[in-house]
Amino acid sequence: MSRQPLAGIKVIDFTQVMLGPCCTQVLGDYGADVIKIERAGAGDLSRSAIPDPAGLQNPVFCSLNRNKRSIALDLKAKAGLAIVHKLVATADVVVNNFRPGVMERMGVGYEALSAINPRIIYAVGTGYGTEGPYAHKGGQDILAQAITGVMARKCDPSEPTLIYPTALADYAAGMHLVQGILLALMQRQQSGRGQIVSVSLYDSMLAMQTQEASMWLMRDRDFSWGAMPYSGVFDTTDGAVVIVGAFKANPLRDICTALGLEDLTQDPRFSSFEHSVANREALHAILRARVATGTTARWIAALEALDLLCAPVRKLGEALDDPQTAINGMVLRAEAGETIGMVGSPVHMSDDGFALRHVPPQLGGDGEDILREHGFDGTAIAALKAEGVLA
Repeated sequence: MSRQPLAGIKVIDFTQVMLGPCCTQVLGDYGADVIKIERAGAGDLSRSAIPDPAGLQNPVFCSLNRNKRSIALDLKAKAGLAIVHKLVATADVVVNNFRPGVMERMGVGYEALSAINPRIIYAVGTGYGTEGPYAHKGGQDILAQAITGVMARKCDPSEPTLIYPTALADYAAGMHLVQGILLALMQRQQSGRGQIVSVSLYDSMLAMQTQEASMWLMRDRDFSWGAMPYSGVFDTTDGAVVIVGAFKANPLRDICTALGLEDLTQDPRFSSFEHSVANREALHAILRARVATGTTARWIAALEALDLLCAPVRKLGEALDDPQTAINGMVLRAEAGETIGMVGSPVHMSDDGFALRHVPPQLGGDGEDILREHGFDGTAIAALKAEGVLA
C-alpha cells in the first residue's frame, strides 16, 4: 500500500468507551497515526467493561481500538501534562468524549492547546451538547435512545418499550465526528487554522430520525417505515422471515401470490393502503398463520421469485459466517497472544484505503517509542517512569 488517505495526519486520542474510539479507529484505519492517551494502571474504561480472560485486552476494547498506539500517563503530574503539550505541538487533531469542562480542568482544553498549535482541530463528542440545560449530564447510548424518542418508536403500539441492544447513538455520533474532523481538515487547507468540531449523542439520534421528524414538524403525526401494513416479521417452522412490501404497484397482491393466499386486496378491509393501515393487525394475523406453515427457505424462494423484498431473520454468528461477509472483507483476524476477531471497515476504496497496521494496543505499550519520536532520550524516559508519570 503506497499512501493511505490520512497518512501523515497525527491524532491525539483522549477518548474511551465507544463514541470516541469508533471515530478514532476509522481515522487510524485510513492511515492516521492515532496516539491513545490512557490513564496509568486503568486505561480506557472499555478495557474493564466486561469480565474476560484477556483482562484489559478484552473483545469490547479490541473491537474499537485497532490501528492505534497507547501511551499511559499521569496527567495530574506537570511532567505528564508537558508531554501531552509536546505531542499536540505537532499534531493535527485532538479528540475527546468527556463531559464539557473535564478537558479544561486537566489543562488540555481548546484554548490551551490552540495556543500551542493554532492549526489543531479539537474534536469533541458529548452526551447532549457543549451548552444548554443538559450539557452537565452524563451521556450514554441508552439514555440517548430514550430522551430523543427513539426508544418509544414501535412498529406495534402493543409492543413493550425496550432498549435497542446495539449502540446506535454511540456509533452514529462517532461517525458524525469522523465527518466533522474530515471537513475541518479540508477547511484548514484553505484557512490554515484549526477549529472546534463537536457532536452529541442527542443530536445524532435526532438526525437519524430525519424523516420521522419532518413528518411530525410538517404534519403533526407519527411515521414509521416499520409500521407499514405490508411489512413485518413472521415466524416460520424453522426461524423467521422479514417481508418489506414496498416499491411495487400492488405489493399485497404479490405477497398473497407468493404465499399461496387468495388475493387479499379483494377483501374490503385491505382493498387500499389506507384500509390496510387501519386493519394492519387483522392482515398480519392472516399472513402470520400462512407463513407459520412453511420453512424460511421456502418462503424466501417464493417471495424472491416475485421480486419481493425479504430476508431471513438471523443471529449475528450466522451473518458473520456468511460467504457475502467474507467476500466483503468484513471479518478481520490478527494474532496478538490470542486470535483477535474484528469487524472490518464498511468503506471500500479502489485506491489505497483501509489497512490493519496495528493490533489493539496493550495499555501503555507504545509509550517509550512515542516519547523517543518526540525527542525524549533514554535517560528522560527512565526518569519519567521512576516518577510514575509514564507507566
